[in-house]
Formats: sequence, structure tokens, C-alpha cells
Amino acid sequence: MKTTNSQQLFSRAQQLLPGGVDSPVRAFRAVGGQPLFIARGAGAYLYDVDGNRFVDYVLSWGPLILGHAHPRIVAALADAATRGTSFGAPSPLEIELAELIQQFMPNIEMLRFVNSGTEATMTALRLARAFTARNKIVKFEGCYHGHADMLLVQAGSGVATLGLPNSPGVPPATTADTLVAPFNDVNAVAQLFDKYPRDIAAVIVEPVAGNMGVVPPAPEFLPGLRALTQSYGALLIFDEVMTGWRVHRGGAQTLYNIKPDLTTLGKVIGGGLPVGAYGGRRDIMQLVAPVGPMYQAGTLSGNPLAMTAGIETLKELQKSGMFESLVTRAAKLVAGLSAAAEDARVRAVVNRVGTMFTTFFADRAVTNWASAKSCDTKKFGAFFRAMLERGVYLAPSQFEAGFLSTAHGDAEIDATIEAARRALASIDVS
Repeated sequence: MKTTNSQQLFSRAQQLLPGGVDSPVRAFRAVGGQPLFIARGAGAYLYDVDGNRFVDYVLSWGPLILGHAHPRIVAALADAATRGTSFGAPSPLEIELAELIQQFMPNIEMLRFVNSGTEATMTALRLARAFTARNKIVKFEGCYHGHADMLLVQAGSGVATLGLPNSPGVPPATTADTLVAPFNDVNAVAQLFDKYPRDIAAVIVEPVAGNMGVVPPAPEFLPGLRALTQSYGALLIFDEVMTGWRVHRGGAQTLYNIKPDLTTLGKVIGGGLPVGAYGGRRDIMQLVAPVGPMYQAGTLSGNPLAMTAGIETLKELQKSGMFESLVTRAAKLVAGLSAAAEDARVRAVVNRVGTMFTTFFADRAVTNWASAKSCDTKKFGAFFRAMLERGVYLAPSQFEAGFLSTAHGDAEIDATIEAARRALASIDVS
């Protein structure tokens, strides 16, 4: 595989950008080699600057559920751009997208658009503290909710990928009120509430973990969190930035029939453009300025391009059978990957919920951060490189999710399974 142009660009980038990238995991440090620079995307494929083509399972880390450069979205964006890229004022598009979101997730009675998932989660937690007049929050080991200071404690995603111990630059006082429990451990959360019965404002959770790799909730986990938060007067926040429209048409809250107090969203609702949102119960959301005293603002919030891409994406997902067909293909892919590992006698576990999946190089079930971090990351790196050589682009980290799009058909899935068979046969399984 020729990578001359990517190597030259990476050399230039390292003189200008920390690590040569604008987000840490992109640097390929966890898997070896150098990052590829992408020239364009089309449907299920990425094309790099050296002309290599890859079946893409990163999909901009989840937003591109319709694939790259979907014609409907491209046409709508071109039309919207002629009318202006940002107004800094209300537009009808914000209402239309909010109504579409509410149709999929009726638990969200009111919402506010922002510009990123990080902004959504940090603001939802500020709102929870304002509503409850309490300071402490509970998060889970290996769950990543953006890079706000108070949330960089036992975070997954890039922090786990690079082996960073939380983050320098975060004052201890900032995280003093952040309590951490193991994912899927209701008893640990109960112990925290027993110790701080009137101090915990909210529990925030990825209802399906995606930032330690894909880890589904145990049957008792989410109902247990709902019962505990209601009993102690705390709020339950579902971080569905990743899981929204990825594990179910109505998100994890619909899949598992749990009603959170607040929900954070991103990725799919922007159709590939920067966006985030937080929303939930009306009585809570009415504390947000200008109706209430909790302040939050943003120059580009609700900008017409992001709203347009989100509207077109959700309209496509409203079509009968669209999401169900996507889940069926995801199940076919995961079954093929599992069979390939078994045939190659490679110890691996492939987790999937909806259209999200992760291949863990482990010999036991992966149910929390402790079991995820025990995986063989060296073997994953070898697998990643072998798949790349065979034209398949996976997330360059053991601790990330893979995604499918509606552009991934049987041909792409069959090619991926065959690539996995050859890749697994080529790596050292000892």
C-alpha cells in the first residue's frame, strides 16, 4: 500500500499541529504506523491522498449513518449555503430539527442546540446542579463524556488509548465533586448514594458504553440507576451522543425502556456537521436562560448548515425498514468477524448493540473498563494494520466503536469478513 503523500503531509502537519492531528486518536500511536490523510469519502468508502480505497467503519466516529457525501445531504447543504452559513439569530430550521428529534425521542420535551457533544454534556451537568442545588456527580470508569475538566476522570476513548492518567491542567478542586463507579455495577452506585444521600446532583452514563469499545449494559444496570436516582432526588442523564440513532431508532432509552431526566445528543443529529444538543423534562429545561437563571450561550448554536444536514439525515431514517435493515447487516458483519476469529483460533470477543460494534482481543466477556483494559492491545494493533493493508479502515484504537452506514451493502460486508479472515490468519496468535 503506497503512503508517500500521507507521510509527507504528516511530516508537515507535525510542525503545525500537536502530534500532527486535531484529535489525539487520529495519530495512530496506539496501533503503530502513521495516519492516512483522507482526500474524500463516498458512500461506504474513504479515499486517501495516495489513491488507496478503504471500506470505512469509522464514519467520522459515528455521525455518517447514511455514508459519506449522501446525495440528499450534499444537495440540501449546497442550497442552504446560498442562503447563509450562520445567522446568530433564530431560524425555522432549528424548530424543524427539534420536532424531528422529539418524534424519535418523546422523552425530550424541550431541548437546546449547541456545537459539540462536550458542550452538551458539560451544560447538562451544570443544569442538573442548578436544578437540584447539589454539587456532586457520578460517572463511570471508561465512559467518556467530552473533555470538560470535571469529566476527565477515569475517562475512556482517547485518554484510554494513549494511556493518559486523566489529564494535566485539570485542578484537583475541579474534579473533587466527581464520583466514579465501575460500569455495570449498580451496588457501587448505591454505596455512593448511601455515603452522599443529599449531595449527588446527577448520574451521567453512556447507556451503551462506546468509549471503552462497545459494552452493553447488564439487564439490571440501567433500571437500577433509574430507581436510585429517583429515590434520592438526583437526575439521570443519558449521554446518547454516540448511541442516538445507533443502537435504536429512538436511542438507548427506547431500546431499554428507560426514561432519563436529561439526554445529550450529537453526531447523527448533525449529519456530519458539528452539532450537539441537550434536552429532557420541561420543568428542568425551563431553568435555562433566558427563561431561567442557568446561563448557556453559543454563537454558532443552531447554525443553518448543521440543522439542514441533521434534518435530511433524520428524514431518511424515518423511512420504513431503513434502520432495521441496517441492524441486520451489522449482525451479519459481527457474526462473520466472530467466525473468522474462531477459525483462526484467535481469542476475540465481538460486542455489538444495534449498528455499533467492537472486536476485543480478549478471552472473556468484556463488561466494564477493567475487562476492556485487559485486552491485548498489541494484537489489536497488528489486526488493525493487517485490515488496513486489505482495504478496511477501522478505528485506530482497541477502545473505540465501529459503525455501519446505510451505504454498507452485502458486497462491503462480505469483503470485510474475507479481509478479517486473511488478516487474522496473518497475525501472531501466541
